[in-house]
Amino acid sequence: MAKAARAKRTSRKSQDETASQSTANVGFEAKLWAAADKLRNNMDAAEYKHVVLGLIFLKYISDSFEEMHAKLVEGKGDFEGANPEDPDEYRAKNVFWVPKSARWSTLQAAARQPTIGKKIDDAMVAIEQDNPRLKGVLPKDYARPGLDKQRLGELVDLIGTIGLGDEANRSKDILGRVYEYFLKEFASAEGKNGGQFYTPSCVVRLLVEMLAPYKGRVYDPAFGSGGMYVQSEKFVESHGGKIGDISIYGQESNHTTRKLAVMNLAIRGIEADFGPENADTFRRDLHKDLKADFVIANPPFNDSDWARDETDVRWKYGVPPKGNANYAWVQHFVHHLAPNGFAGFVLANGSMSSNQSGEGDIRRAIIEDDLVDCMVALPGQLFYSTQIPVCLWFLARRKNDGKRRDRRGQTLFVDARKLGVLVDRVHRELTDDDIQKVVSAYHAWRGDKGAGQYEDVAGFCKSATLDEIRSHGHVLTPGRYVGAEEVEDDGEPFDVKMKRLVAELNHQFTESARLEAAIKANLRGLGYGQ
Repeated sequence: MAKAARAKRTSRKSQDETASQSTANVGFEAKLWAAADKLRNNMDAAEYKHVVLGLIFLKYISDSFEEMHAKLVEGKGDFEGANPEDPDEYRAKNVFWVPKSARWSTLQAAARQPTIGKKIDDAMVAIEQDNPRLKGVLPKDYARPGLDKQRLGELVDLIGTIGLGDEANRSKDILGRVYEYFLKEFASAEGKNGGQFYTPSCVVRLLVEMLAPYKGRVYDPAFGSGGMYVQSEKFVESHGGKIGDISIYGQESNHTTRKLAVMNLAIRGIEADFGPENADTFRRDLHKDLKADFVIANPPFNDSDWARDETDVRWKYGVPPKGNANYAWVQHFVHHLAPNGFAGFVLANGSMSSNQSGEGDIRRAIIEDDLVDCMVALPGQLFYSTQIPVCLWFLARRKNDGKRRDRRGQTLFVDARKLGVLVDRVHRELTDDDIQKVVSAYHAWRGDKGAGQYEDVAGFCKSATLDEIRSHGHVLTPGRYVGAEEVEDDGEPFDVKMKRLVAELNHQFTESARLEAAIKANLRGLGYGQ
């Protein structure tokens, strides 16, 4: 018993340590968020989000400009004879030109003036005029009457402490981290609406590391604040590649969310083709001819308010029901996949088993076309927008592309519902080890180079054949396939264990009867009961 208790305490300690290392506890960013949130006053999180993130972006482009400006002033090497006030010098290095009136030093000097709101608005306008890529993207309502100018000035001073540009890429890296952390915190503060622009970073990392988008075209038709793209670029760079090895495409229906994404990618120097404006993917596909090597997405769950055209060329496997867009998204992803393309996306758990309104027929047709590569069941409480558990789908156009093991007629099922740690009362995160456990199983199953040998693990993963899936009525819920987790044998003989357990049960019955008698006696003493 003592040994079991120690093991339990050790396990709990390990979970606590893991949680403390999660993205919810990152020190500098958390302290900065706490300070910025104090300045929010009575402003709604949804409104305050644009105030803060706009200023972070302004600080980033100003820092990047100042770093480049210093090199031009020094005039050494490639910059010999350069003009520090020529905008083309900056554009040639993919750095935004910032006019004097919009530079952070100018704004911070005026932070305590009552006109600070107008000065920031003017700075945003000036930057957009000189940088067409940012046209219509930056927030420009800092002068509005409802925004406390004293608190705004304090916020400018606070953000002025982020990244000082004294090392190459230091400012960009820190501001990028802060931007991402603030997106997460605003998603949490907004609750359900936060899901419109933010996918938890651990889910994004799992999707990206499963798909491994080293090179090619990456597409997200519901990109939110752009987290999928940012993580894809991080993946490429961490594996020895560079920004530019992947080409980014996508669209977003919400115009304010689209602006967040443009700023999020600009902070990291990532270029993307988002089309000319925000647009609904089902009403107007901005990339009709695109065939992507990788599709990565977290579309709206169980969306009942979507535009359906029954004659749409995308409905190859059946017309999706009006009341749920899940299988409209799945078929849209398939439609845009290149001949050797892979797709990884998040959907509600119902998509794995629903037979309503023809969804079962569509799923059956997709399975029979041998497109489903892997299914992952995730734990609940990962998302800020919903507490319902979700799953990850992975589709492959060709399961015998010559680069991996031939997996035609097979699908990998992974049950990850027991993974993750609670980082607060209502939110769970997947740890690095959790992500690696799922990723390693998938890449070993695919036969990727250096991934090791694959084996089914009872209760966790199972490679199932198409016939097995047929026997389950084309239901894709991993729990149906992986079986029960093997229980470790403790070495105690069955007859000995049974006698011990019966003795413990009889003791509990006796104790229960004693307590019942004592309670009745107390009630009689108070004049109640028989």
